[in-house]
Amino acid sequence: MPSVAVKLYSVFFKLLLKHRLQNLISISADGLSDSFGVSTRSDESVAAANPSFTDGVATKDIHIDPMTSLTVRIFLPESALSPTNQPRSDRRHSHGPLNQNPAEERNESRRNSYGCNTENLESYGGYAPPPRRNSRKLPVMLQFHGGGWVSGSSDSAANDFFCRRIAKVCDVIVLAVGYRLAPENRYPAAFEDGVKVLNWLGKQANLAECCKSLGNRRVNGVELKKMNVQGQIVDAFGASMVEPWLAAHGDPSRCVLLGVSCGGNIADYVARKAVEAGKLLDPVKVVAQVLMYPFFIGNNPTQSEIKLANSYFYDKPISVLAWKLFLPEKEFDFDHPAANPLAHDRIGPPLKLMPPTLTVVAEHDWMRDRAIAYAEELRKVNVDSPVLEYKDAVHDFATLDMLLKTPQAQACAEDIAIWVKKYISIRGHEFSY
Repeated sequence: MPSVAVKLYSVFFKLLLKHRLQNLISISADGLSDSFGVSTRSDESVAAANPSFTDGVATKDIHIDPMTSLTVRIFLPESALSPTNQPRSDRRHSHGPLNQNPAEERNESRRNSYGCNTENLESYGGYAPPPRRNSRKLPVMLQFHGGGWVSGSSDSAANDFFCRRIAKVCDVIVLAVGYRLAPENRYPAAFEDGVKVLNWLGKQANLAECCKSLGNRRVNGVELKKMNVQGQIVDAFGASMVEPWLAAHGDPSRCVLLGVSCGGNIADYVARKAVEAGKLLDPVKVVAQVLMYPFFIGNNPTQSEIKLANSYFYDKPISVLAWKLFLPEKEFDFDHPAANPLAHDRIGPPLKLMPPTLTVVAEHDWMRDRAIAYAEELRKVNVDSPVLEYKDAVHDFATLDMLLKTPQAQACAEDIAIWVKKYISIRGHEFSY
């Protein structure tokens, strides 16, 4: 059974969450709608981005859509700095000739090999990829936070801690997606934001590749121009500067999706859209997804939904309130495609085309049975879809602020890393168990 501390914290958590949801319901009744939206709540604890390597990970925030509040926080593990097939230099991050003129070296360091001016990063002490370096490429993981559609953020203190941990144990670049929250933006806003970030990742990869090909002036039919204004690379509309960390260290051909709670629903939707897009997403390839206690529900209750309806933290009555805030009133249905992945009117490609899927469930979570049922259906069509069930665990056991530092939370991250590395390891360096 969960500890007394967890039980007590769950009581206060549910009281506060219920109060927040009821306030949001009253606000939404006034017809609140904002296409720009919000991706974080002012009363939530956030962690500031730090572009220098702290605890082995550097972070930065990027607002990727000028029309909405959609943001991503990039988590770059320090392992990305390890040279590939090159001896270590005595001078960290220096890769020019030893007899290079110091003044020339300073000027060269302001521009990396992808045409991006990095002087603005150096001015506040942040990491800038050095020039003329065969940088190590890491897989990219898109992470979608939980919070019952109405709370949580990519830069919350808890999510920052979790993503740092995942970046290090999985040895990946994590893009934590700050999608728009409900009720300001109801379905399908959060789902569309997830797809938008996946497309943004592909665009970044294409722009970076173009910058390395000096003679190539077009990417996907879009004419590019190189502006000498702050050394930026922009498209014909003056947008989409090449992101230097991703350009230097990201390998989008090894892309993994990871969703926490309601973020699992988003991840599964994005995976479907990636399957439908096929080669249109090149060079991005979704090779696997991880669903951590996904926020699934349905009209016909499962055994766990009946037996554990009043379980810890996100119990069923509270979750129903969250769904009422997320789904448009005219579409409210627990068998909605966003809620039930096995609904009869499921939209998307056949299950047999879905990527390998790892599902994490907790013993004391009322949502567990439906997540397990989804994994079983994937296995029936020969999709690798194991289930990791954690005894005496509750919903959010590996991502909730007070539980992040428990041995079980650390073990969960390590278990995820073991499975994920089967699909992201470079051929010849596979990791198996």
